[in-house]
Amino acid sequence: MKRRSLVTAGALGTLGLTLAACSDGNGSNGTNADGEFNPGNRVTMIVPFSAGGGSDIAGRAIAAGLEEVTGSTITVENRVGGSGAVGYSGLMNAEGDGSVLLASETALITLPIVQDVDFTYESFTPIMKAGEDFNIVVVAADSPFQSISDVIEAAKTEQLTAAVSGSTGPDHIAWSLIEQEQDITLERVTFESSSEVLAAVMGGHVQVAASSPGELIGQLESGDVRALCALAPERYEYELLADIPTGAEEGVNVTFAQWRGFIAPAGIDDAAREYWIEKAKEYEQSTAYAEFIESNMLQPATSYGDDFVAYLKEYSADVESVLGS
Repeated sequence: MKRRSLVTAGALGTLGLTLAACSDGNGSNGTNADGEFNPGNRVTMIVPFSAGGGSDIAGRAIAAGLEEVTGSTITVENRVGGSGAVGYSGLMNAEGDGSVLLASETALITLPIVQDVDFTYESFTPIMKAGEDFNIVVVAADSPFQSISDVIEAAKTEQLTAAVSGSTGPDHIAWSLIEQEQDITLERVTFESSSEVLAAVMGGHVQVAASSPGELIGQLESGDVRALCALAPERYEYELLADIPTGAEEGVNVTFAQWRGFIAPAGIDDAAREYWIEKAKEYEQSTAYAEFIESNMLQPATSYGDDFVAYLKEYSADVESVLGS
């Protein structure tokens, strides 16, 4: 079978940048006459979703890590609305300002495909992909399904229900890829959050779901849900997840990762872009980064600058093939 994957590296891409105005070089935000960028003492990290969710956790962890390597105070601002569109629009309004960042993830790609918004990933300056968050397919503890193969076979003869958190979320995309590859159809039941998805699975209201490891830790540890497979290229090394087979081991050749990272506004100058890339690389080598990855059971797959742009280009094309149809 042909493997469908949204985890791609791709060839190098390019990102058009325009020059931003320089500061007076006295420590305020901008690039001085010697071509050195200083973000200033206060930096804003926009989180385009509400507090407490996966994006907020990632944004605060990245902000704290960047504080350590920059010496700047990085204030997290949750700008909520429009499934993330309000936050991204706020970053657009900060064009040329190297002291504003945004904790980004898959919504950067999905929003322009499904909503009438004024931006795409090309409207910003991608800095760092910090990690990847692969979906795990789960069922209730007492479910008769013992493997993803059991689910596939049952779906060929009966109507099964799959819970998803939002109509354009990572789990929706994952199920769409599985449906395309396995030639099946699942009835989707849409919920507002991953916690509602898990409650529906545990309560027997739906038969199967897919979610990221960080959102499943408590339920997996308690035994309230049972993992069937990880939609990842290889097994997780974390003790809690190490025994979960990959989809490919079960004949489902689909991998899907929600990425997490951060971006800057368009229009920042080269010195500002390189500054944040350099600081992001320093962050990757820190204890703070290791703790962020491990506590959320992410895969530490990083890319920067042009490589990140190339990743987003291919990711966008694959998501378009699912959501744009």
